[in-house]
Amino acid sequence: MVFISHSTLLFNSMAGTIDQAKMKFSKIVNSRSYTRFNQSQNPDEESSRVEVKLSVDGEEEMDGTEQGPVQHDTYTRSSHSRPWNRWRILVWVGGVLVIFCVGLLIGYSIHRKSDLAPCSSTVPPIQEVPLNYSPSLDWSDLVRLLNDKLSSKAIEEKLSEFSQSDRKAGSFVDNKLADNIHDIFTQLNMDPWVDEHFVKLQYPDKSKPNKVLFGSEDIGSPDGFLAYSETGRKEGRVVYANYGQLSDLETVQNETYRLSLNGSVVLMRAGKISMAQKVMNAAKMGAIAALIYPDPADYNTISGETDLYGHVHLGSGDPYTPGFPSFNHTQFPPAKSSGLPGILAQTITANMARAIFAKMGGDNAPDRFKGEFHSYKLGRESDSVTVVVNNNLADTKIHNVFGVIKGYVDPDRYVVIGAQRDSLSLGYAKSTIGTTLLLELARAFTELKKGGFRPKRSIVFASWTAGDFGNIGVTEWIEGYWASLDRKAFTYISLDGVVTGAGSFRASASPLLYTLLQKTLGKVKSPGLKTMQMDDSAYPFLAMSGIPSVSFSFVSPPVKYFGTNLDDKAHLDSVTNQKVVELSVLAAQVAGQMALRLVHDQILRLDVTKYSDDITNRVSAIIQRVDALKSNKVNKTESLSTKWLNAAKSSYSCAAASLITDIGNTDLNDMEMCRIINNRIMKVEHNFLSPYVSLRDVPFRHIFLGNGWQTATDLEKYLGDVHENKTSFDIDQVLNKFALLTWTIQGCANDLAGDIWSLDNEI
Repeated sequence: MVFISHSTLLFNSMAGTIDQAKMKFSKIVNSRSYTRFNQSQNPDEESSRVEVKLSVDGEEEMDGTEQGPVQHDTYTRSSHSRPWNRWRILVWVGGVLVIFCVGLLIGYSIHRKSDLAPCSSTVPPIQEVPLNYSPSLDWSDLVRLLNDKLSSKAIEEKLSEFSQSDRKAGSFVDNKLADNIHDIFTQLNMDPWVDEHFVKLQYPDKSKPNKVLFGSEDIGSPDGFLAYSETGRKEGRVVYANYGQLSDLETVQNETYRLSLNGSVVLMRAGKISMAQKVMNAAKMGAIAALIYPDPADYNTISGETDLYGHVHLGSGDPYTPGFPSFNHTQFPPAKSSGLPGILAQTITANMARAIFAKMGGDNAPDRFKGEFHSYKLGRESDSVTVVVNNNLADTKIHNVFGVIKGYVDPDRYVVIGAQRDSLSLGYAKSTIGTTLLLELARAFTELKKGGFRPKRSIVFASWTAGDFGNIGVTEWIEGYWASLDRKAFTYISLDGVVTGAGSFRASASPLLYTLLQKTLGKVKSPGLKTMQMDDSAYPFLAMSGIPSVSFSFVSPPVKYFGTNLDDKAHLDSVTNQKVVELSVLAAQVAGQMALRLVHDQILRLDVTKYSDDITNRVSAIIQRVDALKSNKVNKTESLSTKWLNAAKSSYSCAAASLITDIGNTDLNDMEMCRIINNRIMKVEHNFLSPYVSLRDVPFRHIFLGNGWQTATDLEKYLGDVHENKTSFDIDQVLNKFALLTWTIQGCANDLAGDIWSLDNEI
């Protein structure tokens, strides 16, 4: 913390006055050119640069006064100088004293006039912001003020205003809503800006609807669809495969049923895993098409004619610009994401699925495959289904909209609060509530700042679009700035789907945010924490950029309206007992208080010790797998050691504990030391992104929360498959995975430990 004494301020004031006088006096007696140094921040705001400007005729000074004529010849010092006698020295000294006195009098006169006279209308007053301040409000006062400023009436009005239909990404309504949000941010003096991307979106062809046939009988033409499906017409044997999980697909192909999925149309019910995962699993088994329907056993509150909407990209972002942003100036190579399954995929209604089951034969499905229909057959050779998909892929310009409340100590560090505003369906719970709360929180924080609150760090409010196509708006922004984003943004808070019911509270978060989330919730002893999935809008921040992220929701399982046109106000009112506004206020308080805590305290409220438990559990599971292989005397496992992986785990725990000690021994008024500690904290999540894989090939590089061969989960699963004789043991592959996983964890521990001389080099 920087303290500035009264005497220091007086000295600085006098120095400034004298400098002013000297400058004005210099202009009177000397018209030669001078060099002005203008110091400004670079675009990354990490270091300052010095800009050298030579004055020219007519150029104004920074105080708004006009300069006199300037000569453009350069000053050169003569190589010969005459000796100075005593008389000349006395005259020179006297002249200097006269000049100093005159300058001082002129400076005082100017300073006095500036105190008495109003500022010129053409020169805005300079507002000095201290590097530190003494907050007049304690934490409980701030929380109370924030909660008071979150208006249920304002939320209710905005919910009504934003509950519009046809909010498809890139549509007129979506763009108009983006303009409205930009205007609101402008009115709140949040310096808004817009991030444009040119992406490929897929919609059905209204003139040629998609359809499904059983034999020659038309089953129907659903309005729902799955974006990024392959297009065309495919016919094959239909096979029912429950939820489409790998275990389900393996069941229908096992020794009991012996059904080949190669060249088949796989019928699956929605739920358990994402639609993209279902379709990709079917594609890996050789299927040519996939049909997904809502079974009444899982969707007991929707009608038999309700359509489902979604996408099949097993990833996030524009699948036709994998690994790089879809900016207009980017030269797009002919590329496709590896997350595109490459087969036809279509959603159908429950009634359409019922009609297909009524015609199917073959073996009865296992009991765990059965839902609410009368009959569940796995299918026979003669059960032929045709799928026709006529979706169109269109280049579309989309807009993300941002506003910022800047911090006073570390303005280049920020928490991001974001919400999706688009929807393929009505999207009331999915996107309308989130957009409403985004704007209400922006207003509340602006009023807090006007009332005297000085956040140490900045808060960025982000309105995303194309979320229903696989978090495209979010991901393209991250891809555009990923090289520096993790050094700037220290947390992402998602407002998507924060109110879907009233039964319980559920959250997905980085372990770094567990403690903050728990303390924010207060009396909720153990909020339901679940693993963050790929279709979560916070997932790209966490698994792609290494930014601690959280998403949460008030839920009422098993009611499901997401991805349907029943996601409207009436149905949400029904499942929440008319408490939508009340729950929305609570959700805003949760998100607002987390953000407030993160920009208020000197030390970031990210608990690095929570990863110690997570790492211990993952490493222990891997060690158990290795021990099981060794006990079974699997060939070559004797050369496999878990010593170094275990040591890396211990290194992280020691580094985390050491950081807590350092925080306890730090003077929190020392802003520079606080910033150093915060930098160590901010690196943790990013350092769990494997440095051994390509962002383009493996976008979700996080070794614990990501997806791919580099993850601890993948290594554990591989060892388990070897133990169950599902695959052969490759010692070279395992040793490589062990080495890379070990050094990713150890590298994170080293960075967390701080200075290079503080490291323990035993490993």
